[in-house]
Order: sequence, then structure tokens, then C-alpha cells
Amino acid sequence: MKIALTAESTIDLPHNLLEKYKIQTIPFYINMGDETFPDEEGISKKIYQYVDQTKQLPKTAAVNRTDYEEFFTKILKDYQAIIHISLSSEISSAYQNAYAVATNMPEVFVIDSKQLSTGIALLAIYARKLIDDNLEAYQVADLVTKKTTSIQTGFVLENLQYLHKGGRCSAMAKFGANLLKIKPQIAMINGKLILKRKFSGPMNKVVEKYFDALMQDYPAPNLDYVFITHSSEMPEAVSILTEKLKNRGFKTIYDTFANGTISSHCGPNCIGVLFDRGKESEPSN
Repeated sequence: MKIALTAESTIDLPHNLLEKYKIQTIPFYINMGDETFPDEEGISKKIYQYVDQTKQLPKTAAVNRTDYEEFFTKILKDYQAIIHISLSSEISSAYQNAYAVATNMPEVFVIDSKQLSTGIALLAIYARKLIDDNLEAYQVADLVTKKTTSIQTGFVLENLQYLHKGGRCSAMAKFGANLLKIKPQIAMINGKLILKRKFSGPMNKVVEKYFDALMQDYPAPNLDYVFITHSSEMPEAVSILTEKLKNRGFKTIYDTFANGTISSHCGPNCIGVLFDRGKESEPSN
């Protein structure tokens, strides 16, 4: 069976990795004033310039049902089935829209990733292996759905400015974080973004603390693949995390940028380490 693998642009993969793992994407949209742009590689810089100039956040728009129908229909001309891994249903309407369209397309299997950014990519890499092993589409969908509960997705943010502008933290919380130089760790738990920890100090020291905390939480990760995903250029932080990941034994380390949908909510200087937690369960909060 010839099976296509798809996702939204919120998978946050560069073109070379989309080609490597044969993943087709459909874009979210970014509205900046009177202009609308597809969420794509490199748009984050334009977003930050817009916010600096206007003091307003852009608005993001999920893929609508009409676009999904056209996207799936076009792909099914060349494939017998589609595995579509969607942004967490807890933070976007994308999954509901894709699922609604798929109810009239039995060849399309829509999976709620319960993740965002390269947490989705980890599921897609797993799906690609299953597809290449010649599993049936329903088998791939079942196994990937089960895998959604074992992905570690999260980030540490330099500040709360963008979350505050977007109404996702109170003015008092922002004031306290800025006054104390707190860097919050945000994690995906059951498909939702929660505040996991608070760190303090310079960002490069914080990423070390963040990584060490992750390895304490998940002492037996799957070492095959790991993503360092960040919303702007952070060479020193990336270098620190890369060295730590190599020392921990991760085999394939991908350094990637977040696309516009994620960047418009977290702002610049946001960085995360995303991997398969292995058999470890989510620690209690």
C-alpha cells in the first residue's frame, strides 16, 4: 500500500528534513496587520520585526476544512492512504477540522499528536519507519497514536513578553518574572501547555539547568533522535545543549528553528529539547 505522511506547518521541520522523511505539509497562516502569510521556514524574523514596530502580536489561523479537503484530495491521486499527524487538539482547531474532513475520506487517518513543533516531528519519523516497514495504514495510525503519550515536548523561555501580549500570563506574573529574571519551563502535558518549572540566571546557565532537570525526569530516553528547537538564533545555547546531548548518548541530534505559529506565541530566545521519553511515565506535577 502506498501511504502518504502529512502534517501541518507546525511540525517545524526545515525543507531538507521534510524531504528526508517524505513528509508533506499544509500551512497555518500568520496575519500581520492587513497582510496574511503562510507559516513557513524563515517567517519568524518577519514576525519579530512586526511586533517591534507595532507592539502587537500577529494572529495565527489554523487550517480550515476546505483547505484540508483540497490537500487530502490532491494527495490521494497518487497515494492509497494518508497518515496525517495534527497539532494538539487542546491548543488548536486544526485536528477537529482535519478529522471532520477525514470522516468522508476513509483512506485518511488523522492523529491527534497531543504535541506541537518537533514533538510532532518525532511522531512523524516513527510513522515513516512504520510505513517503510510496509505496515497497513490502520496499523501505522494505531501505533503512532499510542506513541503520542511518550514524547517529551517543552521549552524554556527567556521572558514572558509574548505570552503576556497574547493574554497567556497575567501582568503581575510578567512583572514578577522580569523583576526576578525568571525563565519559565513550559511543557506539553496531556496535550496542554503548562508551567513546569521556573529557572533564574543568564540564559546559557538556564539551559544547562533545564537539560539536567529533563534527564532527571526521564532517565531512560530513547536515544535514537532528539531535536534542539529554538525560535531565534541562539548559538551558545545550542552548542551547550548539543554537547550535553552527545555526552548523554543521543545518536541523531537535529538543530531546528520554530516556524511562525510557535514563534508568534513564545517570542525570540525560546529553546527546547524534544525527544522520545522511552518507557518512563510523565512525572507528577
